[in-house]
Amino acid sequence: MTKWTPRHEAPAPLEGPVVPTIVGGTVLWFVLFLVQLPFYGWFDDRGHTWWVWTCLAGGGLGLIGIWYVRKRDAALKRAARDTA
Repeated sequence: MTKWTPRHEAPAPLEGPVVPTIVGGTVLWFVLFLVQLPFYGWFDDRGHTWWVWTCLAGGGLGLIGIWYVRKRDAALKRAARDTA
């Protein structure tokens, strides 16, 4: 078996508004959780309560993501400032 080697260079990573994107996604997860919460009984009757808890978990993980990308963004800005 031979080792696979790429034939071309990998593209540069895309940079964009990371923090607002993560914040928007986190807000969306929490909104979905709150919208489904009044229908918890309906989900429970059909064995689909995991939908509600998945939305809550997505919001919670989004909070960790916000913390992470804000730290990353600050580190990138600090590094750019130090090299300039």
